Amino acid sequence: MKTFNLPDLGEGLEEAEIVHWHVQAGDHVMADQPLVSVETDKAVVEVPAPWSGTIAKTYGEPGEALKVGAPLADYEEGNRADSGSVVGQLESEPEEQKRTEDAAAEPAQPKPGGQAKPAGRAAPAVRQLAKELGVDLAGLQGSGPHGAILRADVEAAAGQTKPEPPEASGAEWEPLRGIRRAMARSMTSALAVPRATVTEEADVSHWPERPQITLLLVQAMLAALDAEPSLNASYDGEREARRLNPDPAIGIAVDTADGLIVPVLRTRNFPDPHELRGELQRLIEGAHHRSLPPSDLRGATITLSNFGAIGGLFAELVIVPPQVAILGAGRARAGMLPLSLTFDHRAVSGGEAARFLAHVKAQLEQTA
Repeated sequence: MKTFNLPDLGEGLEEAEIVHWHVQAGDHVMADQPLVSVETDKAVVEVPAPWSGTIAKTYGEPGEALKVGAPLADYEEGNRADSGSVVGQLESEPEEQKRTEDAAAEPAQPKPGGQAKPAGRAAPAVRQLAKELGVDLAGLQGSGPHGAILRADVEAAAGQTKPEPPEASGAEWEPLRGIRRAMARSMTSALAVPRATVTEEADVSHWPERPQITLLLVQAMLAALDAEPSLNASYDGEREARRLNPDPAIGIAVDTADGLIVPVLRTRNFPDPHELRGELQRLIEGAHHRSLPPSDLRGATITLSNFGAIGGLFAELVIVPPQVAILGAGRARAGMLPLSLTFDHRAVSGGEAARFLAHVKAQLEQTA
């Protein structure tokens, strides 16, 4: 029996959510055949079979999140053991290491004169909580998938279960999944940013009917970054260090039925305006169809939110570290386009932010 563990899909991701299994127990698969589709921080990717063989068991149901390195599928036969590394980089384990891991996987054997208790499956954070609350995980029955011990199980064992608020009209709690869970985590990390906002209005009364506002905003941002490059920076709070990024990579906030997706427009690759327009359209369509690879969702150095296409005039926006700025455009009225610039005041001064916004305004007003 060989076990294929969830590999590291890159970018330092710690977990992935099962979207759809392409195989089931008893199926014979070929190496590189799609095994399962998983969602990792807003991108849906396929994990290929590492080798040919017969699937004995799959781990995880659709909607369930698995940690990197957790068992994904058992094989009845196979050529190599999984290293748990990046997809495609599978190496044979040393025999001694394999024997050690096989022994660790065996159930605990009772010692003479006593009985062993099962240790139970629990994530590192849950084990840490159990240690803090003085809860012995041995023998604790888990309520999670495949008997996994959850935080609620530990709290209940410690007598610290918090009372649930009264349910409204019989509504039930729904765990955040996929995009919405990634959004919640990003917003939590953004709380640490001391942000400030400046606003302005651009006279766009001379614009033609049905302008491509997002494209015009991108072009205005590029011109403004040439004049004020400090907005195209990254900030490390722990080191109290700033890095000016040489090339703008603009995150385009796209509202989808599944939640907010922010593909990254790498402008240096598209100096021609027509190519830039085509790439922008590709990213927006890909976001709506959930077809973008992870590489299109990483590495933004500044973000644009054209929220006025939905509604609203001005806004205090949210900055996702390590970025230091986000530009928002509200709903145009009476020929005026509201602009909001929120910036990380640790890395950007008020003067730098005001000058950047003034350049954006001027560029938009010069656009015919």
